[in-house]
Amino acid sequence: MIYLDNAATTWPKPPGVLQAMEKCLTQLGANPGRAGHRMALQAGRLIYETRELLAQLFGVKNPLQIAFTLNATEALNQALRGLLAPGDHIITSSMEHNSVSRPLHFLQGQGIEVTKIPATPEGGIVVAEVEKSIKENTKALVMTHASNVSGTIFPVKELGEITRKNNVFFIVDAAQTAGTYEIDVGKMQIDLLAFPGHKGLFGPQGTGGLYVREGISLTPLKYGGTGSSSEFPEQPDVYPDRLESGTPNTVGIAGLGAGVKFILETGLDKIRSHEEHLTDMMLEELKHVPGIKIYGPANSKQQAPVISVNFDRQDSGQIGFVLDQAFEIACRAGLHCAPDAHRSLGTFPQGTVRFSFAYFNTEEDVRQTVAALKQIAREMG
Repeated sequence: MIYLDNAATTWPKPPGVLQAMEKCLTQLGANPGRAGHRMALQAGRLIYETRELLAQLFGVKNPLQIAFTLNATEALNQALRGLLAPGDHIITSSMEHNSVSRPLHFLQGQGIEVTKIPATPEGGIVVAEVEKSIKENTKALVMTHASNVSGTIFPVKELGEITRKNNVFFIVDAAQTAGTYEIDVGKMQIDLLAFPGHKGLFGPQGTGGLYVREGISLTPLKYGGTGSSSEFPEQPDVYPDRLESGTPNTVGIAGLGAGVKFILETGLDKIRSHEEHLTDMMLEELKHVPGIKIYGPANSKQQAPVISVNFDRQDSGQIGFVLDQAFEIACRAGLHCAPDAHRSLGTFPQGTVRFSFAYFNTEEDVRQTVAALKQIAREMG
């Protein structure tokens, strides 16, 4: 199987991920932070070490400002629903994933005002339009770092400067960039960073996190046991305990830590360079496929390793099915949980066929995929 659905979940994982999870299950199977015996202390230390690795990767000064979640969706819900109150105004874009769009739709019904900035034809954003939309009651800006449909990279640093200048909180969805692009929350002036563990960070599914800048108070999504301040009925104010009720996914976090360690040892530049090379190679080869249309910037320097295409008005799901069944190529077809993005690109309701690369993909994967698309084009013609 040629696996080109890494924008959904990366596969395969580095060998150290499975090893770390197996060690956790066989040697550290206790509840972290819930007891004083050595196994519980070792489990707690493992979780803290993963926080430290993530802090190193994202330029976070205090690892305790990173709270673990099940995924980026939970992190974004925690950021949005924990920060906003009735009467607040928030700005977003038309390229967001449903993990942003659906919470905002819900919050509109709770008295939150939402402004959605239209995307450019390539799926990008005009920074000046964002600044023009800021009002007296604007509380936050939430935007993706890179589109999961077109791959378009958003100007996060410039957006961070605008939000800081206007005293607006900046929430970034790093689902498509964490582990591939340099992210420094200080330099980019990011107040809240949501990230998944199972994509570019090479961790298992069921892992993710939310960085919260010091001084920001969020209302928790969940209340319960944290292993701290157990004598009080109120949820603790201290981070990350305030946002981490219940037993954590220690096994998954062990795997996430191993994935982040692999990134730090390999180097972001090396990972990004390889993914850019494969993206460039495929974009160039796709020019020779009859009847195919490419969406987004079509430039590896301006997009994540995500390429969306269509054959005229052909059903994208059918193309994806043929690639899987006839050619053993795994991709993602449809609306990619981002209907607004497809409306912006003119691909709603058809969707697109999306190919997404990661570090373990090869040039041969690209050659075989393009050959399959050429054969499909011939048979349709």
